Amino acid sequence: MSRTGPISADHAPGARGIKFNLDWITRPLFGGALAALVVAAVFGGTPYIALFAAFAGGAAAREWHRMVGERVFGPIFFLTTLVIAAALAAQILLPMTPLAWLILAGGAVAAALFAALREHLPVWHGLGPLYLGTAMLALVLLRGAPHGAWIIVGLFVAIWATDTGALIVGNLVGGPRLWPALSPNKTWAGTLGGVAVAALAEAVYVALLGGHPLPGALLGAAIAVVGHSGDLFESWVKRVFRRKDSGGLIPGHGGVLDRIDSTLFAAPLLALIVLVVGLDPMFGAHP
Repeated sequence: MSRTGPISADHAPGARGIKFNLDWITRPLFGGALAALVVAAVFGGTPYIALFAAFAGGAAAREWHRMVGERVFGPIFFLTTLVIAAALAAQILLPMTPLAWLILAGGAVAAALFAALREHLPVWHGLGPLYLGTAMLALVLLRGAPHGAWIIVGLFVAIWATDTGALIVGNLVGGPRLWPALSPNKTWAGTLGGVAVAALAEAVYVALLGGHPLPGALLGAAIAVVGHSGDLFESWVKRVFRRKDSGGLIPGHGGVLDRIDSTLFAAPLLALIVLVVGLDPMFGAHP
């Protein structure tokens, strides 16, 4: 195929296919506002990050259960929202007990049973409290760790850098698509670019706080890879249920699930390696 010939369905056009649209304005505008809100909640303390997580979990639950077939503001949405809020409250009030996890597990079973009684996709509805609640609970757990606020900000630095790097590099370079049948807008160039930008951003973040940049770069790359996996998982679910977007609540970004799909995978993993494995994601920094 010549350089001036048509681009196949398996290849993105790159810079020559870029056209101005309103997302160029709304995406950074609303993305910056959300980032500021997240950072304020993180440094406000555990109750504030829990409150933010409860609202995010509820908004995501609305989109999840609607995407898998429930009507808007249906009963399983309310059940999942209540379960997530109860689990977060339990973690704050009784942090040394497994009650929060028992609430999530019980909520998943209750959602599945309720859906089964209605003969409507019990596995998918039962997955909602676990898929969303585990990540929200992970953020609260991370906030309670030493330097927890800085750890969470570092997590979001890597995730935001991944999204931004993938978007810019993917649009400029184009080339072979990552998985055309699953997510036609993603390219190999964008995916690898997102990983590279996340590694660089996390290295700089850790170094500015006085830590070692090389392990910071490795952590950033790992968060990017896991974040991409979360993005692909949501793309797969949308394909299964023939949805283009999970919603349209955030201008320029789509739905809440579209905005937090990377976090839903990355936050539990980071909580696991920090709180169970014992990794110090500050790598010597003492902010």
